[in-house]
Amino acid sequence: MVSKQNIILLVLVVLLAVVPLMMHKESEFGGTDDQAQSAIEAINPDYEPWVNALWEPPSGEVESLLFALQAAIGAGFIGYFVGYQRGRKAPKPEEKGIKATATATTTN
Repeated sequence: MVSKQNIILLVLVVLLAVVPLMMHKESEFGGTDDQAQSAIEAINPDYEPWVNALWEPPSGEVESLLFALQAAIGAGFIGYFVGYQRGRKAPKPEEKGIKATATATTTN
């Protein structure tokens, strides 16, 4: 059953996603790397990076794919850990007062 609290939380999540998009309809959303590079150039125009990337993705689509893959793997690890911890804390059948019965089958 869906509770009132769950509905309120769902509405808040949707609002958190939609309101910024509605407030800045014509804006171009840049990445933090671009913003950091612009800030550094504004502070020190002669700045030279002291480390270069080992590999540059061939296109923006590949870069987005790798970012999404990284996020999915991270979410999988977090979900596994949370599920594992909940499973460890869940009461065992013996603790609930349920007798565990073993059934044996015999074959001729």
